[in-house]
Amino acid sequence: MAPKSTAGNEKLLDDQAEVLQAVILADSFNKRFRPLTTRKPRCLLPICNAPLLDWTLESLALAGVQEIFVICRSHPEQIKAKIAESRWSKPGSGIKIVPILTAKETFSPGDAMRDIYTRGLVTGDFVLVMGDLVSNIRIDEVVKVHKERRKTNKDAIMTMVVKESGAKHRTRSKADSAVFVLDSETSECLHFESMMGYPPSTMASIPREILATHPDVEIRNDFIDCSIDICSVEVPSLFQDNFDYLDIRRDFVHGVLTSDLLMKNIYCYVAKEGYAARVQDTKSYESISKDILSRWTFPLVPDNNHPAGHLYEHIRGNKYIDKDGTVILARTSTVGNKCLIGSSTRVSDNAQIISSVVGRDCFIGAGAIIDNSYIFSGTRIGPGCVIERSIIGYNVDIKENTRIDRGSLVGDGVIIGPNAHLKAFGRLSKKRETKTTGDESEADEYADSEEEEVESAQDSITVDLGTASNAIVWPPNAPDEDEDSEDVENVKNQRFMRLGDSASDLAFSDPGSESSGEESESSEEDSDFDKHVDNLPTSSATSLSLDPNDSSTDAIAESEFRNEVKLSLERAFAEGHSVDNAAVELKTLRMASNVPLSRVRESVVSAIVERIKIIDGGGVTQRQEIANVVSRWGPLINKIGGVDMVETVTALQAHCASSERLPLFGQILAALYQNDIIEEDDIREWHQAATSQGLGLSPSVRTDNIKKCWEIGSRMIQQFDEQSDDSENESGEEEGGTEDEDEEGGEESDSSADEDDEEEDEEDE
Repeated sequence: MAPKSTAGNEKLLDDQAEVLQAVILADSFNKRFRPLTTRKPRCLLPICNAPLLDWTLESLALAGVQEIFVICRSHPEQIKAKIAESRWSKPGSGIKIVPILTAKETFSPGDAMRDIYTRGLVTGDFVLVMGDLVSNIRIDEVVKVHKERRKTNKDAIMTMVVKESGAKHRTRSKADSAVFVLDSETSECLHFESMMGYPPSTMASIPREILATHPDVEIRNDFIDCSIDICSVEVPSLFQDNFDYLDIRRDFVHGVLTSDLLMKNIYCYVAKEGYAARVQDTKSYESISKDILSRWTFPLVPDNNHPAGHLYEHIRGNKYIDKDGTVILARTSTVGNKCLIGSSTRVSDNAQIISSVVGRDCFIGAGAIIDNSYIFSGTRIGPGCVIERSIIGYNVDIKENTRIDRGSLVGDGVIIGPNAHLKAFGRLSKKRETKTTGDESEADEYADSEEEEVESAQDSITVDLGTASNAIVWPPNAPDEDEDSEDVENVKNQRFMRLGDSASDLAFSDPGSESSGEESESSEEDSDFDKHVDNLPTSSATSLSLDPNDSSTDAIAESEFRNEVKLSLERAFAEGHSVDNAAVELKTLRMASNVPLSRVRESVVSAIVERIKIIDGGGVTQRQEIANVVSRWGPLINKIGGVDMVETVTALQAHCASSERLPLFGQILAALYQNDIIEEDDIREWHQAATSQGLGLSPSVRTDNIKKCWEIGSRMIQQFDEQSDDSENESGEEEGGTEDEDEEGGEESDSSADEDDEEEDEEDE
């Protein structure tokens, strides 16, 4: 008998023995977090009190990665020490982490990929991520899809993970985004074009041959690029063969897709579930921090699987207090929603912490205000200090009555004050200590050349940082920044990346027409914040006042709140949440932002209206679509609290007047009435209001649309009146018949037709 073939078993064993490898590029290759990163790599900056690198390692551990290479150039000793103390380096973790010190000539991701090729680190398909990734996406599922594709197409060298989002999603960078052109059937990426905030990118150029050879394509500018790539072993060699490949997206992906010689394919994996984002800049640092506190990254949340191993108690309103019992909160102190406080931190009398993260071993003095800021461990904030939307490094000492305005970055070990004022977007770092020969630290090796240049300019800077200060002031534009450059890192484009900067003067103007920018915007918003601080609540309140009638109201903050509500409702719609759960989340958002209930109602009504699909031809099908959406989600309008049905109709009118769903206003109003979300008396009260009639509004298309909605309401009220008359005459008609029977016949026909439509709707349901 012939021996049995073992080829299949050997292949199976090979597949099982294959180790899933990952490469982490720990360097950011940019300077967006200076001076926080002059003596520390970005991947070790904390987010929600855990180093970014720990969040990245957690993401890879969820995917079943077994071997991780951490490629680092800057501050390698710090990274090695952090990896050594990580729980993933302990025996039995199932993961092998190898830090790799790359060459000092490595100045870009492309250089790092060439070094990976030279060292021969990867032996098969591997996961490529950056060291600032926060994700709960199951990367192992993407790896399976990639490997299956490789079995039939050896030229499929990369699969990029992208996440669907709104074009204005807060974790989608306006400064560095992209347009993806995908084959609708295979998700092959046919074209990639990077987009910038400044100079503004308004058009994408798609090669004609793509449209000719692929009849069905998707052009997408609503993707969040997760910077998670599944790469074949060929990818590092392609970098080695093309030394002009510096950036992975703008150079490598674009170069492969436009090359007539390589003939390689790159695909996209569009993640429908999960969360993934990179801490690319200070603005995304804030966005991702708030997403973590809002539990979008579950199961990676502070009270469960915290990457640093801390244990936090989750309190209603998404407050997190360290569980070890060492946090001391004064009785008259206030901790608002979406806050996290680390162990051994003390908060004094009348201090207020609003939507902020405070590290371990911190001290917050009496009457201090921490507003939407991020305080690293070991920092001391004196009495009467005000810190607004800023990042404060490790072991900083801020003396009494010091104020730090929005967008500021304060490096480790800095002392400020007393009675100092750091204006918006200020950047401070600690003066370098005098070094003795041969005693140069590894950190200084990377900081000296940069800080020397900054220190040399201190004589021309007149910022008063207090008598006890040891800080140096970084100029608004660092010496190596080219204002006229059209690169992603140009000065104007960087404004879209920094914390606290709306860049509104750049976003809504043509190049060259913007105002002086930073100074004009800073002075305007600074004066607003003065008024804001003067009106702060007492210690018994939970958050800042946000009165919509106050001229000092921050329009940007309100816009962000509306976006929060929109994203929350999108999740509820997509995941089929119950109305009660959706209402609880909206109430939490409202309490965290302390906005009027009318703002929430307007957002909910708008979201429900936009949820209704426009059916070609209308008719019964359109009415059924409206009935389905309103019956499912309409009750949410009154579940959010403070039932005001007149306000609901007003919000519906205002939204429809500016929406393509204007023709549906009457049918939506009727559906709300039929589902008992609004009552007849409320419609009549709305109809009588002058604003509902468009009185006093300046002539415009929107004003005309408001009047059209009011006219539709008039006809509905007329129907109410006719129905009321019919019911009053009903008994007389039954006894003696009706006079003018022919005249009433038409009305009866209309009424019966409406009843027939209602019966058809009930049968469809």
